[in-house]
Amino acid sequence: MTTQTNGPQQVPINTTDEMSRGRYSNAMLVTHGAEEFIVDWFLQSPNGPHLVSRIIVTPGHMKRIVNALQENIDRYEEAFGTIKVAEPPPNPLVQ
Repeated sequence: MTTQTNGPQQVPINTTDEMSRGRYSNAMLVTHGAEEFIVDWFLQSPNGPHLVSRIIVTPGHMKRIVNALQENIDRYEEAFGTIKVAEPPPNPLVQ
């Protein structure tokens, strides 16, 4: 007999204390090549932008990320109302 679970399965994730605290970012820059998307996350401060993280993913994975983000935005707005889009930062290279 096969047992099926309908809910999401929890996967143990190994991490460091520093990584589990997360990083704050208020700006980002997305670039891509034929084989990957590169997402640079910045902290825009009075001293200029500081790179806080760089994530490199395949185009297929980026598509799944975008879909997951859109699903979560839709659920958030259903619960809390429409999100107002923030004004872009003054540096047009970092959004």
